[in-house]
Amino acid sequence: MTDHLSAATGPPDEYVEAEIQRLLTEDPDIAEQGITVARREHGLVLSGEVESEHRCDEIMRRVTERFPDVPVTSDIGVIRAQAPTEVEELP
Repeated sequence: MTDHLSAATGPPDEYVEAEIQRLLTEDPDIAEQGITVARREHGLVLSGEVESEHRCDEIMRRVTERFPDVPVTSDIGVIRAQAPTEVEELP
């Protein structure tokens, strides 16, 4: 495996972006299809929704552990995991 980070001084390249996307979808401990990776000027941003704050923290931990030299920011939201408390009425 080649190290795409050793010569990088600017934002991560598309190979790093693809490797992180693959980690998010293929790692059995993460397996998140709904998280996207976007390159920004000085790093990567993960966005999407997960079922808990713990899940978000775990995803960020795994990504930063695997790619320690890549600046990664989380824009991952937490979706409502419990049943609704109100009845939705359709017109």
